[in-house]
Amino acid sequence: MMLRRCVAEAIGTFWLTFAGCGSAVIAAAFPQVGIGLLGVSFAFGLSVLTMAYAIGHVSGCHLNPAVTVGLAAGGRFPVRDIGPYVGAQVVGAVVAAVVLYAIASGAPGFDLGKGFAANGYGAHSPGGYGLVSAFLTELVLTMMFLFIIMGSTHGKAPVGFAPIAIGLGLTLIHLVGIPVTNLSVNPARSTGPALFAGAWALGQLWLFWVAPLIGGVLGGVLYRWLSEEPSAEVTGIPAKAPAA
Repeated sequence: MMLRRCVAEAIGTFWLTFAGCGSAVIAAAFPQVGIGLLGVSFAFGLSVLTMAYAIGHVSGCHLNPAVTVGLAAGGRFPVRDIGPYVGAQVVGAVVAAVVLYAIASGAPGFDLGKGFAANGYGAHSPGGYGLVSAFLTELVLTMMFLFIIMGSTHGKAPVGFAPIAIGLGLTLIHLVGIPVTNLSVNPARSTGPALFAGAWALGQLWLFWVAPLIGGVLGGVLYRWLSEEPSAEVTGIPAKAPAA
């Protein structure tokens, strides 16, 4: 049933955005026990790993418009279902940002000017990286993330291990990309915090939609060409069952 699948996507994307961005906003630089870049990277990876086991059988656990579009480009997801999935993912991310703001703003000295885990380039890049570097980072890392997803969920891949590969893959690309853009590879995750971070975040949000979507398509198409044969759709529905 599409409604259940979309609710699962909204809940899963809520968890990814709340846990991942929450680790950056609340815990990354906490006095004496801050988790830092490594901890934030693992928080994003663990959020996907845990949700993949929790809702993978319901919706396929995309949690990301770039993943949904990339899987469609790779022949693993019905094009007609892209809109409902992406809408649910954006809703989940925005709700997560609202809840995170309600919690984080209760701390003394809370300052939205620190970025609220929003993605950015130029003056808003953690490492001062420019637009071209940011675009390439988001495109290439999203492409490789889709490649990992397509491969680990293929019918010939070891059964039951896909969530681990995907979660660790997301951790790895965050270790590379956080210094460049705070790393998005997920337009929904970028949209939620951008609504609170300020006009600069909304002005730069286009990059964190365009680059991941292109990267997702490239990764899906590349793996589709490379793979020996197609595999089941990543929807949470058995391959032979009719889509809701």
